Amino acid sequence: MKKFFFTISFILSCLFCFAQTQSEMNRDADLAFNKADKELNLVYKKILKDYSQDKLFIKNFKNAQRIWIQFRDAEMLAKYPLTNTNEYGSAHPMCWAMYLTELTNERITKLKVWANGNEEGDICNGSLNVK
Repeated sequence: MKKFFFTISFILSCLFCFAQTQSEMNRDADLAFNKADKELNLVYKKILKDYSQDKLFIKNFKNAQRIWIQFRDAEMLAKYPLTNTNEYGSAHPMCWAMYLTELTNERITKLKVWANGNEEGDICNGSLNVK
């Protein structure tokens, strides 16, 4: 019986070892966004390099990215208006970073189509390089 209580108390104490403060969760969410943002920039730069000979594409692609950033920022403000951030509580920085990460990861997925190319024979390739 003593062994049983020791095991239960050990398991319960371990559960609390993994608890995080809100500050730590905010920091982790911010780190996740920074990682996604770094990946986005790497993919973006790869596309610029891979398509460097196509000046019209580069012009349009840069414009699309600039407009996407404006969309992303507007989307963030639509979800979390900055009129009174106190109403969101201490989790606001975490929620902000998590949504920003989600939007960034969606953009990475879209950009990787250009970075990875497309199968030959797709008549709707548009400006995509063929593998």
